[in-house]
Amino acid sequence: MPEALKKLIHNLNFLPGIGEKAATKLAFFLLNSNQNYLNELEKSIINIKNNTSFCKECYSITDKTKSKCNICNDDSRNKNEIMVVEEYLDMLTIEQAGGYLGLYHILGGAISPINGVFVGDLKFQELFDRIRKADKKLEIILATNPNIEGEATCSYFVEEIKKIGLKHKVKITRLSRGLSSGYIEYADNITLVNSLKERKEI
Repeated sequence: MPEALKKLIHNLNFLPGIGEKAATKLAFFLLNSNQNYLNELEKSIINIKNNTSFCKECYSITDKTKSKCNICNDDSRNKNEIMVVEEYLDMLTIEQAGGYLGLYHILGGAISPINGVFVGDLKFQELFDRIRKADKKLEIILATNPNIEGEATCSYFVEEIKKIGLKHKVKITRLSRGLSSGYIEYADNITLVNSLKERKEI
């Protein structure tokens, strides 16, 4: 096998959910693709780094020319609700399900010491700052994944909000336990909408 092909397979193998067999299949697909498609693909990969940035408010992904994302800039959204999610894909899944018209806060992961993810690696302080600045009581909807890491993340937030004296500024709720897969990203729309409707106060 040519070295160039081996290197491509090796690099594709780093993509999430792509094993060696799938990486090999993708590599041969690219090898047999026309040059115009490959050029467009190359541009798209470069542009995603050069032309995107993080929203200064919720840490979602937005165009580099904007300081805030479309959701944070949307005056029709309920500014008194902030749903806390682990990743951008979780936010996309909830948006596609419909039924939620508040704001978001993306932590950038979940507390997982075994995987080297600690409190300081996540956007907790930025969330606390948003709560401090709010002129009305906020509902914080904890929508982390229903697994060990997600529960640890929720527990930290609930305890820390008391320690830093912000408990009076928030109503904390948690999505109901109907999410059986362990990951919000893979939940179906009906399950997500029902989980939101049946959320419980902590």
